Amino acid sequence: MNMQALRDNSVQLEIYDSLMIHSQGHENDHILASILASWQTNEGVFTDWLGLGEKAFREMMLFHFPEFSLENFTNSGQSLDAERFDERDELTQLLSSFCAGKTKSESWMTEMLVNACQGQDHLWQDLGLWSRKDLTLLMQQNFPSLAARNDKDMKWKKFLYKQLCITEGIYTCRAPSCEVCADYQVCFGPED
Repeated sequence: MNMQALRDNSVQLEIYDSLMIHSQGHENDHILASILASWQTNEGVFTDWLGLGEKAFREMMLFHFPEFSLENFTNSGQSLDAERFDERDELTQLLSSFCAGKTKSESWMTEMLVNACQGQDHLWQDLGLWSRKDLTLLMQQNFPSLAARNDKDMKWKKFLYKQLCITEGIYTCRAPSCEVCADYQVCFGPED
Protein backbone atom coordinates (compact mmCIF):
# COMPACT_ATOMS: atom_id res chain seq x y z
CA MET A 1 0.00 0.00 0.00
CA ASN A 2 1.46 3.37 -0.93
CA MET A 3 1.68 6.14 1.66
CA GLN A 4 -1.16 8.16 0.08
CA ALA A 5 -3.51 5.17 0.29
CA LEU A 6 -2.40 4.68 3.88
CA ARG A 7 -3.17 8.30 4.74
CA ASP A 8 -6.60 7.83 3.21
CA ASN A 9 -7.29 4.80 5.37
CA SER A 10 -7.96 6.43 8.72
CA VAL A 11 -9.24 3.20 10.31
CA GLN A 12 -5.99 1.45 9.56
CA LEU A 13 -3.99 4.35 10.97
CA GLU A 14 -6.14 4.44 14.11
CA ILE A 15 -5.55 0.74 14.74
CA TYR A 16 -1.83 1.11 14.07
CA ASP A 17 -1.55 4.11 16.40
CA SER A 18 -3.53 2.36 19.14
CA LEU A 19 -1.28 -0.68 18.92
CA MET A 20 1.89 1.40 19.01
CA ILE A 21 0.68 3.26 22.12
CA HIS A 22 0.68 -0.15 23.82
CA SER A 23 3.95 -1.26 22.25
CA GLN A 24 6.66 -2.73 24.46
CA GLY A 25 9.47 -1.46 22.26
CA HIS A 26 10.37 -4.86 20.84
CA GLU A 27 12.05 -5.04 17.47
CA ASN A 28 8.99 -6.38 15.60
CA ASP A 29 6.40 -4.03 17.13
CA HIS A 30 6.16 -1.67 14.13
CA ILE A 31 5.95 -4.53 11.64
CA LEU A 32 3.32 -6.37 13.67
CA ALA A 33 1.24 -3.22 14.22
CA SER A 34 1.23 -2.67 10.45
CA ILE A 35 0.22 -6.28 9.77
CA LEU A 36 -2.50 -6.21 12.43
CA ALA A 37 -3.94 -2.89 11.23
CA SER A 38 -4.07 -4.18 7.66
CA TRP A 39 -5.57 -7.52 8.72
CA GLN A 40 -8.36 -5.71 10.56
CA THR A 41 -9.17 -3.71 7.42
CA ASN A 42 -9.15 -6.83 5.21
CA GLU A 43 -5.76 -6.23 3.64
CA GLY A 44 -3.41 -9.18 3.20
CA VAL A 45 -4.24 -12.87 3.06
CA PHE A 46 -4.32 -13.94 6.68
CA THR A 47 -6.55 -16.62 8.09
CA ASP A 48 -8.07 -16.42 11.57
CA TRP A 49 -5.61 -15.43 14.31
CA LEU A 50 -3.10 -14.43 11.59
CA GLY A 51 -2.63 -18.15 10.95
CA LEU A 52 -1.00 -18.61 14.36
CA GLY A 53 -3.90 -20.23 16.18
CA GLU A 54 -5.70 -18.46 19.01
CA LYS A 55 -3.26 -19.39 21.81
CA ALA A 56 -0.13 -18.25 19.92
CA PHE A 57 -1.92 -15.12 18.68
CA ARG A 58 -2.83 -14.11 22.23
CA GLU A 59 0.73 -14.85 23.43
CA MET A 60 2.10 -12.66 20.64
CA MET A 61 -0.26 -9.82 21.52
CA LEU A 62 0.66 -10.07 25.23
CA PHE A 63 4.35 -9.95 24.38
CA HIS A 64 4.20 -7.04 21.92
CA PHE A 65 1.09 -5.06 22.97
CA PRO A 66 0.08 -6.29 26.46
CA GLU A 67 -2.39 -3.54 27.31
CA PHE A 68 -4.16 -3.57 23.93
CA SER A 69 -7.76 -4.79 24.07
CA LEU A 70 -8.65 -7.49 21.56
CA GLU A 71 -12.40 -7.07 22.04
CA ASN A 72 -12.87 -5.20 18.75
CA PHE A 73 -10.63 -7.48 16.69
CA THR A 74 -12.39 -9.78 14.24
CA ASN A 75 -11.11 -12.81 12.39
CA SER A 76 -11.03 -12.99 8.62
CA GLY A 77 -12.84 -16.30 8.17
CA GLN A 78 -10.26 -17.31 5.53
CA SER A 79 -8.74 -20.77 5.63
CA LEU A 80 -5.46 -22.31 4.49
CA ASP A 81 -5.07 -24.30 1.30
CA ALA A 82 -4.54 -27.85 2.59
CA GLU A 83 -2.95 -28.92 -0.71
CA ARG A 84 0.03 -26.66 0.01
CA PHE A 85 0.87 -27.99 3.49
CA ASP A 86 4.07 -29.75 2.29
CA GLU A 87 5.26 -26.47 0.81
CA ARG A 88 4.38 -24.70 4.06
CA ASP A 89 6.47 -27.18 6.05
CA GLU A 90 9.47 -26.63 3.76
CA LEU A 91 9.17 -22.83 4.03
CA THR A 92 8.87 -23.08 7.82
CA GLN A 93 11.99 -25.24 8.00
CA LEU A 94 13.92 -22.84 5.74
CA LEU A 95 12.97 -19.71 7.69
CA SER A 96 13.42 -21.36 11.09
CA SER A 97 16.96 -22.34 10.19
CA PHE A 98 17.81 -18.65 9.63
CA CYS A 99 16.13 -17.07 12.68
CA ALA A 100 18.40 -14.42 14.19
CA GLY A 101 18.08 -15.32 17.85
CA LYS A 102 15.60 -18.19 17.93
CA THR A 103 13.11 -16.04 19.86
CA LYS A 104 9.36 -16.55 20.15
CA SER A 105 8.75 -13.37 18.16
CA GLU A 106 10.82 -14.77 15.29
CA SER A 107 8.80 -17.97 15.35
CA TRP A 108 5.57 -15.95 15.05
CA MET A 109 7.10 -14.00 12.15
CA THR A 110 8.12 -17.27 10.52
CA GLU A 111 4.57 -18.60 10.70
CA MET A 112 3.07 -15.36 9.38
CA LEU A 113 5.55 -15.24 6.48
CA VAL A 114 4.78 -18.84 5.56
CA ASN A 115 1.04 -18.11 5.63
CA ALA A 116 1.47 -14.97 3.53
CA CYS A 117 3.46 -16.91 0.92
CA GLN A 118 0.18 -18.64 0.07
CA GLY A 119 -1.18 -15.38 -1.36
CA GLN A 120 -1.08 -14.27 -4.97
CA ASP A 121 0.41 -10.76 -4.62
CA HIS A 122 3.86 -9.56 -3.65
CA LEU A 123 4.82 -10.88 -0.23
CA TRP A 124 4.74 -7.45 1.40
CA GLN A 125 1.15 -6.99 0.14
CA ASP A 126 0.09 -10.49 1.22
CA LEU A 127 1.48 -9.72 4.70
CA GLY A 128 -0.51 -6.48 4.79
CA LEU A 129 2.65 -4.40 5.09
CA TRP A 130 2.61 -0.84 3.80
CA SER A 131 5.73 -1.05 1.66
CA ARG A 132 8.38 -3.45 0.44
CA LYS A 133 10.80 -1.58 2.70
CA ASP A 134 8.90 -2.91 5.74
CA LEU A 135 9.29 -6.47 4.45
CA THR A 136 13.01 -5.94 3.95
CA LEU A 137 13.22 -4.65 7.54
CA LEU A 138 11.28 -7.70 8.77
CA MET A 139 13.68 -10.01 6.94
CA GLN A 140 16.80 -8.17 8.16
CA GLN A 141 15.63 -8.13 11.79
CA ASN A 142 14.42 -11.72 11.98
CA PHE A 143 16.45 -13.59 9.36
CA PRO A 144 19.60 -11.48 8.83
CA SER A 145 21.82 -14.13 7.23
CA LEU A 146 19.03 -15.14 4.85
CA ALA A 147 18.28 -11.48 4.03
CA ALA A 148 21.98 -10.94 3.27
CA ARG A 149 21.77 -13.64 0.59
CA ASN A 150 19.29 -11.46 -1.31
CA ASP A 151 22.12 -9.18 -2.41
CA LYS A 152 20.57 -8.53 -5.83
CA ASP A 153 17.26 -7.34 -4.28
CA MET A 154 15.17 -10.15 -5.75
CA LYS A 155 11.46 -9.99 -4.93
CA TRP A 156 11.13 -11.66 -1.55
CA LYS A 157 8.60 -14.37 -2.35
CA LYS A 158 10.54 -15.43 -5.44
CA PHE A 159 13.74 -15.31 -3.39
CA LEU A 160 12.31 -17.61 -0.70
CA TYR A 161 11.10 -20.15 -3.24
CA LYS A 162 14.44 -19.99 -5.04
CA GLN A 163 16.13 -20.78 -1.70
CA LEU A 164 13.86 -23.83 -1.37
CA CYS A 165 14.90 -24.97 -4.84
CA ILE A 166 18.59 -24.47 -4.04
CA THR A 167 18.16 -26.43 -0.79
CA GLU A 168 16.62 -29.31 -2.74
CA GLY A 169 19.17 -29.09 -5.57
CA ILE A 170 16.48 -28.12 -8.09
CA TYR A 171 17.58 -25.65 -10.74
CA THR A 172 14.69 -24.85 -13.07
CA CYS A 173 15.93 -21.55 -14.49
CA ARG A 174 17.02 -21.90 -18.11
CA ALA A 175 19.32 -18.85 -18.10
CA PRO A 176 22.95 -19.26 -16.98
CA SER A 177 22.50 -16.32 -14.58
CA CYS A 178 19.74 -13.99 -13.46
CA GLU A 179 21.33 -11.04 -15.23
CA VAL A 180 20.82 -12.57 -18.69
CA CYS A 181 17.38 -14.11 -18.04
CA ALA A 182 14.47 -12.93 -20.20
CA ASP A 183 12.30 -12.89 -17.05
CA TYR A 184 14.67 -10.65 -15.07
CA GLN A 185 12.00 -7.95 -14.49
CA VAL A 186 9.56 -10.56 -13.15
CA CYS A 187 12.00 -11.43 -10.36
CA PHE A 188 13.80 -8.13 -9.80
CA GLY A 189 11.54 -5.34 -11.05
CA PRO A 190 9.86 -2.74 -8.84
CA GLU A 191 7.00 -3.88 -6.59
CA ASP A 192 5.39 -0.63 -5.49
